[in-house]
Amino acid sequence: MRLGRVLGVNIYLNPFFLGLLALYFVAGVLDRGLVAFGVVLVHEMAHALMANRLGISSNEVELLPFGGVARAGTELQVDPLRETYTALAGPASNLAMFALGVALKNYGLWHADLGPFFLQCNLLMAFFNMLPALPLDGGRVYRSYLAARIGITPATYRVALLGQIFGVLIAVFGVLGIWWGACGLDIPVTAFFLFYAATRERSAAPYLLMQLLMRKQQELFREGVLSAKQLVVTENVPLGQLIRFFMPRCYHLMTVLDRHWQYKGTVTETRVIDTLLHRGANVPVGELIEK
Repeated sequence: MRLGRVLGVNIYLNPFFLGLLALYFVAGVLDRGLVAFGVVLVHEMAHALMANRLGISSNEVELLPFGGVARAGTELQVDPLRETYTALAGPASNLAMFALGVALKNYGLWHADLGPFFLQCNLLMAFFNMLPALPLDGGRVYRSYLAARIGITPATYRVALLGQIFGVLIAVFGVLGIWWGACGLDIPVTAFFLFYAATRERSAAPYLLMQLLMRKQQELFREGVLSAKQLVVTENVPLGQLIRFFMPRCYHLMTVLDRHWQYKGTVTETRVIDTLLHRGANVPVGELIEK
């Protein structure tokens, strides 16, 4: 459901978010639901505006039960530095709103019920999103950190797995909390959406790698220079296994050794990518050495 347009960004409400607001209405605390809505909206707008500021197109925000999604160009996910800045913008906006709330309280501009809830929402939003698990903001920062060390595909698998684990743990504690009367149904619902979104992140990992490789060729063509990284590989290693070690903002040169550990030749990243696209992931890298 399209809600409107703010600062060039289209705002959409997920049907499940509307369901959550309906639960607030039935429980007689719709005013709290609207406060939560505003907190989530500012959080996601901060992501979208930061992405636009960094030159990544982001013109759509969808509000979900556990938070929201600021949809940006796919190039954001294969640019670790810009993804980190964009991810941190959300929690930073919550901390800024928390500070604003404290200032308003000190000046007497305060609501006895909604004021503390506003502060609580911002703190929970900030710290929950900083968990090192995809698709949360902390997971995107952690993925960017790992991608520069182990490659974007294994980094995405690892951090998305953490998202699934956190989803299961939150669901278990949420059910126990309902049993003990300590929380409501919103906690297990949040856990379900966290697990679902983390699973989608895992399934998208191979496509991220291909986006990274194609973007890197564009960067090299545009800038004319990239830092290089040397890899040593035996001739029987398939290309699908090799490219998992490719990292952002770095051009790879492969020194290929034969089965006797003797130098056989050098293969460029461009040759690996071209062969991968035309012949598949099972081609041994040794076949790329010209006779």
